[in-house]
Amino acid sequence: MENRITVENLSHAYGSRRALDNVSFTVTCGEILCFLGPNGSGKTTLFKILSTLIPPISGSVNILGYDLYTEKKAIRKLLGVVFQDPGLDPKLKVYENLKHQCHLYGYKGKDLNYRISELLEKFDIKDRTNDLVEELSGGLQRRVEIAKAMIHSPKVLLLDEPSSGLDIAIRRQLSDYLNLLATTENILILITSHLIDEAEMSGKVGILDYGKLVSLGTPTELKSQIVGDVVLIETSNTDVLSGAIADRFSVSSTIINDNLHVACEQGHEFVREVLTAFPDDIENVRIGKPTLEDVFVKLTGNPFE
Repeated sequence: MENRITVENLSHAYGSRRALDNVSFTVTCGEILCFLGPNGSGKTTLFKILSTLIPPISGSVNILGYDLYTEKKAIRKLLGVVFQDPGLDPKLKVYENLKHQCHLYGYKGKDLNYRISELLEKFDIKDRTNDLVEELSGGLQRRVEIAKAMIHSPKVLLLDEPSSGLDIAIRRQLSDYLNLLATTENILILITSHLIDEAEMSGKVGILDYGKLVSLGTPTELKSQIVGDVVLIETSNTDVLSGAIADRFSVSSTIINDNLHVACEQGHEFVREVLTAFPDDIENVRIGKPTLEDVFVKLTGNPFE
């Protein structure tokens, strides 16, 4: 069995709309790859194809040595899947949800109890064993969902928007659990997300835009594509000020949420000069290091919505 997923020239369309356009990537066991993109970027379609829910129109997908077209049954045995919509029964206890999942995979008796106890310990939810799922916080429910997906010790874990609706602190906790899971279990984890901070916490990030994989690398590698600083300028007249800044300083800016984003090498000097040049047109200005959102804007020319 190979220890990687290899995707080459993967494409899919819904009628005339191309959801995926020649997507290619490789990811190995022990890694976490997060596909980042706004709604309509192709994340959900990619998730459905990799989880064998829909067949691609063209391209090749090999999952741990198995061909997606001809060996779906073998692939499904390797997958643990966590969908964006909750997959737990809220009226059942944590233990009961895991027990019924165990039954689907043939666990019974001592083996069943041992496997559930093992997962409750791993995901730090043993003290919630007999709690109803509906009484748990969103973060705890996500942990139970991932534990459920791990019942049969899959080699690949697919998660569709796992942090949707969770606050930043809970997202960080969940990211820590996933990183620990990838390294200790040596499994391959693929995540789809529209959350910048969730992608920042992943080992690798693939940026999707209108079905194209525009860049792939670690967060640090991706952000290194922007040299220097990013300056955000708040103004009530974005179009006019954008043109004026371009004429005066020969730098381009991108309008995002009615603010100007300017990437430049010496951000602090640029801030001083632009405030001196246009004091009446600028309401506020901030300077910072590049984020993955800035990378997305640079690579696609589109705001991250």
